[in-house]
Amino acid sequence: MIMSREKQLAKNTIIITIGKICTQLITFLLLPLYTGLLSTEEYGIVDLLNTLVSLLLPIVTFQVEQAMFRELIEVRTNENKKKEIISTGIISVVFQCFLFLILFAIISPFVHNNYKIFLATNVIIYIFLSLFQQIARGLGDNKRYAIASFLSALFTIIFNVLFIAIIRLGATGMLLGTMLGQLLATMYLFFSLKLYKYIEIHKYKKIILKKLWKYSIPLIPNAISWWVFNASNRVITSSFLGVSENGILAAALKFSSVFITFYNIFNMSWTESISISINDDDIDTYFNKMFNIMLRLFTALGVGIIACMPFVFPIMINEKYSSGYGLVPLSILGSLFNVVVGLISVIYVAKKNTKAIANTSIISAILNIIVNIVLIKFVGLYAAVIATFVAFFTMSIYRLYDIRKKYFKIKIDKSLIIKTIIILLIVLPIYYINNLYLNSFALLLAILFAWDLNKNSVKPIMNMVKKKIKKS
Repeated sequence: MIMSREKQLAKNTIIITIGKICTQLITFLLLPLYTGLLSTEEYGIVDLLNTLVSLLLPIVTFQVEQAMFRELIEVRTNENKKKEIISTGIISVVFQCFLFLILFAIISPFVHNNYKIFLATNVIIYIFLSLFQQIARGLGDNKRYAIASFLSALFTIIFNVLFIAIIRLGATGMLLGTMLGQLLATMYLFFSLKLYKYIEIHKYKKIILKKLWKYSIPLIPNAISWWVFNASNRVITSSFLGVSENGILAAALKFSSVFITFYNIFNMSWTESISISINDDDIDTYFNKMFNIMLRLFTALGVGIIACMPFVFPIMINEKYSSGYGLVPLSILGSLFNVVVGLISVIYVAKKNTKAIANTSIISAILNIIVNIVLIKFVGLYAAVIATFVAFFTMSIYRLYDIRKKYFKIKIDKSLIIKTIIILLIVLPIYYINNLYLNSFALLLAILFAWDLNKNSVKPIMNMVKKKIKKS
């Protein structure tokens, strides 16, 4: 039973990874283009607008797409139920988007900003992309989810190169490219999933909408809290230090966002796996085994990224953004605790206990804002990464305690904690000394550390590959 779950988890993760990883790598490699051709102010404006889009999404949709994903998992073999859930969810979101556009039209004359139209268009397009992606996941069609992710990133990159490097539209070009990339991916999902066959007006059910909202509405504070983590730092930085400094912060945080992207790829299949298996008798054994495997993997990845940065940062980031170099390690460590939070939070999702998710997220988000505002006058840009680290660390400790009290004990390998502390005490000082020979030594240590943590997980995979090669 455990092996079948692990194989399914691995299969789903691989499918999603194929769609995500190549495009994320391409996006990452285009950092020299963005930071080279866009001024720090333009890059800061784009980042700030994307931040506002991410704030509006959960408010407009009530997070209905998350509820649809969770409900569709349980009715994959029932065509009528699928039609009722999809019809109800989409009709509800269309109506909510219509109300949003009316409100935007009323407020728009009072907002004097050249980019405000992109706020409205990008919100609407991203809402339907996210909605259709969650429907694909709920139906178990991870292949089309992955293809849509690939298409979105691919066309965004193509349009960005066209509009920024060739036509030289600056910030406008980057926003326009993002919008067109997401629009094409949205159209692909709508037609490839044949969603028009699932949408029937008479299948709209108030009782289903109430069920969806009961699950999703508690997620709104949680989503806003995540926005606070990811976005309030940008808003506070722009307010206190200026849009140009926000551009430097945004560029520095790209490395931690790559780290989180790797986790988010796994988390999609991880959430589905735990939701399906939550009532199994051995769920605590299965969870703890997979939890520690993934924690070792992402800890090694985080340390590895930090050790690589002295070599990678000067190549990927233009010199005018160089003051962001020192921000990277703390942002990676904050993201590592973000991973811990995500790994354990799937228990709440599987149990449909979204209120518990909201409560802890709100408290941590408030803590993030307070720490950032208190420190920003003293340590400048470092306040943002310190605040995020403190908030995620606090949330991870609380959720570990809360899961243990309500459901079962999560056991963390103590040797992992000790080894990680030791390697960080060596790697972090070397990072800030920034000496070529010491940096090479730190990178070697990080590689040995990664092998030591993950050799028991990697060896069976290597043996399996060797056997298949021999058979061939």
